[in-house]
Amino acid sequence: MGFLEDSEMKADMTFPVNFSSSIRIISLLALGLVFSLTLQGCSAVKIAYNQAPTLAYLYLDGYMDFNNAQSVQVKNDLTKMQAWHRQTQLPAYIDLLQKVQQKMPQDITASQTCEVFADVRQKALAMTDYAEPAAVSLAATFTQKQLDAMARKFAKGNSTWREDYLDSSTKDIFERRQKSAVKRSETLYGNVTDKQRSLIALQIEKSQFKAAQSYAERQRRQKDTLQTLGKAIANPQDIASIQKDLRSLLARSVTSPDAAYRSYLDVITQEGCASFAELHNTTTPEQRKNAVEVLAGYEQDFKVLVTQK
Repeated sequence: MGFLEDSEMKADMTFPVNFSSSIRIISLLALGLVFSLTLQGCSAVKIAYNQAPTLAYLYLDGYMDFNNAQSVQVKNDLTKMQAWHRQTQLPAYIDLLQKVQQKMPQDITASQTCEVFADVRQKALAMTDYAEPAAVSLAATFTQKQLDAMARKFAKGNSTWREDYLDSSTKDIFERRQKSAVKRSETLYGNVTDKQRSLIALQIEKSQFKAAQSYAERQRRQKDTLQTLGKAIANPQDIASIQKDLRSLLARSVTSPDAAYRSYLDVITQEGCASFAELHNTTTPEQRKNAVEVLAGYEQDFKVLVTQK
C-alpha cells in the first residue's frame, strides 16, 4: 500500500537494496509480496509469486554472477523457501488483508496505518530464521571477484539513485515523487480527484524527506555489506563467525547504528502513515469500495496460491 515513498523504500525498509546477496535470499519472497501490491490485475500477482524463485535467482545473480555450484544451491534454496512460505506465511497475509479490508470503508488514523506497516515489516523479518542456514552456507562460497561485482552493482545503482533524488532539479524531483505517489494511490483507490492530487502535492512539499541523509545511510549499508562478506571470503571455514557476522549485518540493516538516521527514519515513517490516513479520509464511498475490491482480489489470489503445490 506504499506507506513510504519509493525513494525511502529503496533505502530503508526491512529489506533494503544494499543487503548482502546472501541476506537477500532471506527476504526476496516477502519483498515480492509487498511489490505485488503495486501490480495491476490479480493474475499478475499469482504469476509473479509462482515465478518468484526464478525471478529472485535472476535478481541475485545480477549482483553476484553465481558459479555453477552456487547456482544449483541458490535455486534449490529458493524453491524450498517458496514452498515453506506458501504454506506457513501466506495464511498470515490473508488474515492481514481481511483486517485491512474491514478498515477501508471507514476513516482511519495514522496509528492504524502504522500498525499495518509494522505488521508487514515483522512478517518479513520472521523469514530470517528459516533462511539463515542457506544464507550462511552461500556466503562461505563467495569469492573476491564476486564481491567486486557487487561493489560495481552498488555503484551503478547509486548513480541512478543520485540522478533521481539528488542531482535532478527541484522541480523534476518533486514531479517524480508526485507521479509515484499518485500511481500508488490509484492502484488502490482508482482515479484520484484534482483535490486529492493537490493534497498529495502539499504532502510532498511539507515532507521531511532528506535525500542526502537517505543516501548516506544507503552507502553505509553497502560498505557494511562489502566488509562483512569480505570477512567471510577471508575465512570461509569459520562458519560460526560467518553466521554471527551475517546476523549482525542484518540487525544493522534493519536498525541503523546511526542514531540521527534512526530518528529521521522514524519521522519519515510516521509522516508516511499520517499522509496515507489523511488521503484515505478524503476518499469517496466509490473509491473505498474500489480499495476493498482490490484487497479482496489479492486475498483471493493468496488463497489460491496456498492450495498450489
